[in-house]
Amino acid sequence: MVERPHKPSSLPNTAAAAKSAGPQPTVDISDDNSRITARLPSGESLTVLLYGATVVSWKNADGTDNLWVSEKAALDGSKPVRGGIPVVFPVFGPPPSNHATSSLPQHGFARNSRWEYLGKSTSEASAEPEASTTGTTADSSVKLDFGLSSSNLSPEARAAWPYDFGVVYSVTLGPNSLQTAVNVRNVGDKAWDFQVLFHTYLAIKDISKTHLTGLLGVTYTDKVLNASTATESNSKLAITGETDRVYKAIPQSTTTVIVDDKPRFDVIRDNLPDTVVWNPWKEKAAAMGDFSPDDAYKQMICVEAGAVADWTKLEAGDTWEGGVTCKSLL
Repeated sequence: MVERPHKPSSLPNTAAAAKSAGPQPTVDISDDNSRITARLPSGESLTVLLYGATVVSWKNADGTDNLWVSEKAALDGSKPVRGGIPVVFPVFGPPPSNHATSSLPQHGFARNSRWEYLGKSTSEASAEPEASTTGTTADSSVKLDFGLSSSNLSPEARAAWPYDFGVVYSVTLGPNSLQTAVNVRNVGDKAWDFQVLFHTYLAIKDISKTHLTGLLGVTYTDKVLNASTATESNSKLAITGETDRVYKAIPQSTTTVIVDDKPRFDVIRDNLPDTVVWNPWKEKAAAMGDFSPDDAYKQMICVEAGAVADWTKLEAGDTWEGGVTCKSLL
């Protein structure tokens, strides 16, 4: 069994104990049934579109949003969202022509399918007497579960990838942290393989004052330079132009985003060996119709944990899971 030091712990459903507990997280479904919003008593919040199960907001208690979303992002389900955290499955990038995913759109169907909201669970903070002056405890995190399966795919997606699967996507909001994880099941009688990635757009103040640590010595494919292969030689990676790199089999679990010489985010992978680092820079940003404003590339960086350098094979009846925890270090 693979050792997973960052495997998420399960959250017990505390609904039955709500009467004896302190302030509880609130979970609201929008009037048009398009999005779910969760808030912690401490002030952190999270919003997830059912279209793509896309996280479009993750705010700290002070209201600072840790995610970047384009001003022209489509939030009505007409196309994948430019920003937030789109879910990439079962293929990353343009599908290869000689593969079972070849008829799928770029990045697969998860980010442009409507997911089902499966419910919430919560975990309590410490019950030590000093933790509360009232003798009750507040819930310190809330987990939202979303489901997608072959039975609720569009006819087009089902025809393009006719395999039987089930995915449960869990999004957990905690104090200064956001955890996203998928459980992928092969519920059919044939083996199939897949790729998965969390396409996370992190909000930053200034790309010129930003660098990444945790990638030194890692081999990567540089998509900007004709998919050439190189080894990262910088202990502090600066972004100085269009960047689109797939870092493979990273031995260190954490990549840190540093802004103004201060740690801003920790991105901690669980059973995800790879990370994509992406920024479109000036020319490409201006050429993208849903990227706005044009100079917003200065306020975002994508640090995308995934399993995309190779394929993961899932035999009939088997299950695979992996995820990532982002910590806001403000």
